[in-house]
Amino acid sequence: MDLNDIPMSPHDDQAKKHALLAYLFMVLGLFTGIFWLIGAVWAMAKARDARGSIFYDHYQNIIGIFWWGLGLSLIGFVLALFFVGYLLLLGVWIWSIVKLFKGLARLTSDKPYNS
Repeated sequence: MDLNDIPMSPHDDQAKKHALLAYLFMVLGLFTGIFWLIGAVWAMAKARDARGSIFYDHYQNIIGIFWWGLGLSLIGFVLALFFVGYLLLLGVWIWSIVKLFKGLARLTSDKPYNS
């Protein structure tokens, strides 16, 4: 039996909507930093409500992208005095795009992030 064969509960539906909103804010945040923060805070605020839903790991993905992206970006800014910092910043940006769009694709297909 596939997950798509199981009807979503109202809890799952609500968790999906909040995760979608967080992903969209994070995608906008790739170009305007404030939305990056809004998406991460939204995911952190709604993660507790999503516990037990099939979409809970999407919240962990979004929060992980934020913290890893923030930490590696700070290192990249420090290293921007040298060329390697710009490469690190570019790598973090590309990594974030891949993770966000993989999450969006799985979420809109009604699948958990990790399966």
